[in-house]
Amino acid sequence: MLVFEKSRPGRRNGMLPKWEGETFELPKTEQRQKKLHLPEIAEGDLSRHYSELARKSHGVNDGFYPLGSCTMKYNPKINEAAAALPGFTEIHPLQPEHTVQGCLEVLKTAEETLCTITGMDHKVFQPAAGAHGEFTGLLLIRAYHESRGDAKRTKILVPDSAHGTNPASAVMAGYKVVSVLSGPDGCVDLEKLKEAADDETAGIMLTNPNTLGIFEKQILEITEVIHGCGGLCYYDGANLNAVMGTVRPGDMGFDVVHLNLHKTFSTPHGGGGPGSGPVGCKQILADFLPSILVEGKDVLHMKKPEHSIGEMKSFYGNFLVVVRALTYLKSLGKEGIPEASQNAVLNANYMLHGLADIFPAANGTRCMHEFVISLSGLKKKTGISAMDIAKGLLDNGIHPPTM
Repeated sequence: MLVFEKSRPGRRNGMLPKWEGETFELPKTEQRQKKLHLPEIAEGDLSRHYSELARKSHGVNDGFYPLGSCTMKYNPKINEAAAALPGFTEIHPLQPEHTVQGCLEVLKTAEETLCTITGMDHKVFQPAAGAHGEFTGLLLIRAYHESRGDAKRTKILVPDSAHGTNPASAVMAGYKVVSVLSGPDGCVDLEKLKEAADDETAGIMLTNPNTLGIFEKQILEITEVIHGCGGLCYYDGANLNAVMGTVRPGDMGFDVVHLNLHKTFSTPHGGGGPGSGPVGCKQILADFLPSILVEGKDVLHMKKPEHSIGEMKSFYGNFLVVVRALTYLKSLGKEGIPEASQNAVLNANYMLHGLADIFPAANGTRCMHEFVISLSGLKKKTGISAMDIAKGLLDNGIHPPTM
């Protein structure tokens, strides 16, 4: 029920005292012509209404949340304490650099830490989410080819196992999408890739491990093929939980990568945001980055890349999200980062084998951080659908996986 449906004429909240100071009347042209549409409701009813809505919500504190790569539900309270510090909350993006040295240090430290994890040379935090980061990365690739006068590169290769937003981002960046089929093992078919890669290829968008939870066994050969035809390699690092601290995209041969801080680095994403999709790149693309890079040692300052693709969002992104992610990284430390990744892989395989007799995995008996199961056999045998399973899980206090 909406709060407006509980509205009753004459009911009100008496929480604020009547104003007894000087008043000013707006000119008639600036006044509302219609009465403000707000519910008339008592304080007790209002409190009960939102408490009821809260009880209907389901989070990691309420029960199991097997949502695969969709998002991370672990939001440590220490992150919130750090992000609430006055030195971070009581600032303005237009303040002089010397008055926000601590905030610049956060951005620089987060950049250095995430570059170490991903094997990139630079990283910016302006993009607000994953698909926004994808789009930014593709614009970097476009700017690179245009700077070399290479206008014939009009297509982006996207494996059929890639994240669903990859093709959409490529089209937004002005590219033609060429789908590359997977082999029987769920990995990219290397021969099909070689057939598709030519002098019109601007690059490839790849998720590794892919959306089936499989690590591309021929990843070095894949990036070598793309570089061999003059293209660049984009890594969808939305969920880095499978490889964080163990394998780096930069070492696989990728030139640009985006991350989702809410999927790997414990920042909240309830209600659609705010989010952060930082983009990292190798040195060859650094001059095209949006936003600013933080430079300096004792005194930090902001530098705009000379041939920047322009602003992707106002100012420097959702800064407090970066504070939360950095707090998480500092809490884990050098040993904790790979341990978190290893636990993610272990837990996923534990589930895969625990469900194998009822819900067989679509590809193989081992996975990375997630896996895909098929319910088609169950539906044919019993008539029970995936939707029935999802509702049954909800009834038992378990959030259903991505269907």
